[in-house]
Amino acid sequence: MKFTDIVRSLIGDDRFFAPAAPVYITRSPGRLDLMGGNDDYTGGLVFESTIREATWAAAQLRKDGLIVLKNQTATDAGWQGDVTIAYADLKDDAIVRDFSNSSSKIRWTAYVLGTLYYLRKKFPEQTQYGVQIYMESTVPLNRGVSSSAAIEVAVMKAAAAAYNIDLEGIELALACQWVENVIAESACGIMDQIAVVAGKEGFILPLVCQPCLPEPLIQLPNDLQIWGIDSGVSHQVSGIEYEAARAAAFMGYKIICDWEQIAVTVDSRSEIERYTDANWDGYLANLSASLFHEKYEPTLPVKMTSIEFLSKHEFHVDPYTPLKEGVVYHIQANTRYAVEENYRVQLFSELSRGASLAPTKRAFKLMGELMYQSHFAYTECGLGAKATDFIVSLFRKQGTANGIYGAKITGGGAGGTVAILAEKNASEVIHKVFEEYAQSGMGDPYLFEGSSDGADAFGILKINS
Repeated sequence: MKFTDIVRSLIGDDRFFAPAAPVYITRSPGRLDLMGGNDDYTGGLVFESTIREATWAAAQLRKDGLIVLKNQTATDAGWQGDVTIAYADLKDDAIVRDFSNSSSKIRWTAYVLGTLYYLRKKFPEQTQYGVQIYMESTVPLNRGVSSSAAIEVAVMKAAAAAYNIDLEGIELALACQWVENVIAESACGIMDQIAVVAGKEGFILPLVCQPCLPEPLIQLPNDLQIWGIDSGVSHQVSGIEYEAARAAAFMGYKIICDWEQIAVTVDSRSEIERYTDANWDGYLANLSASLFHEKYEPTLPVKMTSIEFLSKHEFHVDPYTPLKEGVVYHIQANTRYAVEENYRVQLFSELSRGASLAPTKRAFKLMGELMYQSHFAYTECGLGAKATDFIVSLFRKQGTANGIYGAKITGGGAGGTVAILAEKNASEVIHKVFEEYAQSGMGDPYLFEGSSDGADAFGILKINS
C-alpha cells in the first residue's frame, strides 16, 4: 500500500489523524556515499547519490500541546513506536537528550523530538500547538546509508510545513545536522543531511563541506551506474572507530597549527560549534596535498594518546569527539586521509564532469582507481572491516573486462555498505557477486539499485480529509 493511502486510512474520528485538519506528507531518501566518506567534517568535497529506499513522514497539528508520535518501522523492529510527550516539557537540549536516552526502545526519538525541539527553539511564535506525526521507513538502519538523516529531514520538513514554516535546502540540512550533533550526539558532518535534502534521481551531488556549499548536480555518463551492497555488518557514527578517526584528524590539524603558531579559536559565525583559524579556516581540506607531504607529514606523530596530546597541545578542537583515555589515536594516517581524500574527490568530480560529455574507458578506469585508493585509506584510518574488504576484493577480481570499475566502503566505515561503479550492462555481474558474498556467511546483505529524488525535489503533499 502506498504511504499516502496508509495516511488516508488513518484519518477519521477515533483514528490517528483528525478529519478536520490538513496532513502534510514528506519523503526523504537515504544516501549512498560514492566518494568523500569521512572528509566532510574536515571541509572536503564529497560526492553523494540518493537511493530508492526512503523515510516517509506525515504531520498534523493538534489543538493541545502534545507531541504524539507513531513510528510503524520502530514498532516492527521491536522498539516502542508510540510515544506521547508534552511539547512544553522539551525545555532544553539536555531534557530532550535525557528523554531519548531513558530507554533503548525509544532511542530513535532523539532524531524526531530533536527536530521538533529545534523548530520550537527557532520559531517560537509559529509552534504554539502540538503535533502528531506518523512515520515509516525502508532505509536499512546502521548500514552507512544515512537512515538517521532521512528521518530527521522527513520529520522536520513535514512538521515545518504543518506549522507554516518554510524550511528547505541548506537551512534544512544544517538544522538537521544540529539535531544529529547536539541531540543525538552523533559526530556527523553535513554531507548526509544535504544529500538527502538536495539530491535528485539519476544525479550525483558534489558538496564542499565548508560548511555546506552544494555544487551543480552531475549526471553520470550514460554507460555507468552506481550500486550499493550492504554488508550486513552494522556501522555506527557514534562507534569508537569513527570517533577515534575523526578525533585524530582534528588532533593532527591542531598539531600543525601549533607548529605554525596559528591561533585556533571558536568560530562565532557557526551555530554548530566548531573551531577556526586565519590560515585554513579550520578545515584540513584547505591544506594542499603537496604541502602536507613536503612539510607536515614526515613530522606528524604516527600514534598518540589523549594524555600525550593534551600535555603538548592544551585542548582538543572538535567538540563532538571528546578524547578518551586508553584510546590510541592514529594521527598521521587520519590527517593524511583528510588531505588526500579531498584531492581524490576533486579529481573524481572533474573526471565525472568530463566523462559525462565525452565518455572514455580511461576516465572510467581512473574513477575506479580513485575509489580503490579511497577504500584502502579507510583501512589506514582504522575504519576497515573484513566484510567490506571482502566485497571490494570480489569486485576487483571481476575487473574492467566484466564492466566493474571501482568499489569502496562508504560513509563512516567500520562496516556498512560498499558503493560500486560499473557499466549499466554489468547488472548480472553485480548480482553474481552479491550472491557469492551472501553465501560466505559474513553477513546478511542487501542490494541497493537506483536512486530517487531528495526531500526538496519531492516536495510536500497536502491531504485534506
